[in-house]
Amino acid sequence: MPVYEPQEDSALLQQFVAKLACGDVLDMGTGSGIQAVTAAACEAVQSVLAVDIDEEALVFAREHHAHEKVSYRKSDLFSGLKEEESFDTIIFNPPYLPNEEGDEHPALYGGKHGWELTVRFLKEAKRHLKAGGQVLLVVSTLANSEHVLREAQRLGWHHELLGEEAYFFERVSVHRLWRQP
Repeated sequence: MPVYEPQEDSALLQQFVAKLACGDVLDMGTGSGIQAVTAAACEAVQSVLAVDIDEEALVFAREHHAHEKVSYRKSDLFSGLKEEESFDTIIFNPPYLPNEEGDEHPALYGGKHGWELTVRFLKEAKRHLKAGGQVLLVVSTLANSEHVLREAQRLGWHHELLGEEAYFFERVSVHRLWRQP
């Protein structure tokens, strides 16, 4: 399975990771590892755990983005984390393309409508986010971004738009999400 190469959405997210990542960081679905190494370069970051469901992606990230603050682990979202592991910043550029029958590339497809994996992430993330922590999340109109943000609110998340870019076929945005104590 090929590793997801950083695209425009990755570059947009990377801008905010460089500015906002702090404390203990989780890079969910690390892919090439670009967000993990960007976070690790921040002075305010103590450690980065980069996880991915794809072993090939983890091998690639280790080889191309090694950093003393970064460790790598295989995980399907939070399934490979210990219950007590929690983070100050969680980064997620989810696969968000709608999944047509037979398409099984986990780096690209986010479910039948494209948003299912992101909503699953939002349900599980709250158990691993420290008090006062933040999530940096990429959302796309290809995966019904309005629905994703409504679901986030329904699940108790607050959010602010950090930045967005329009492309020929979609609008991609980065949001900062947090929960009230």
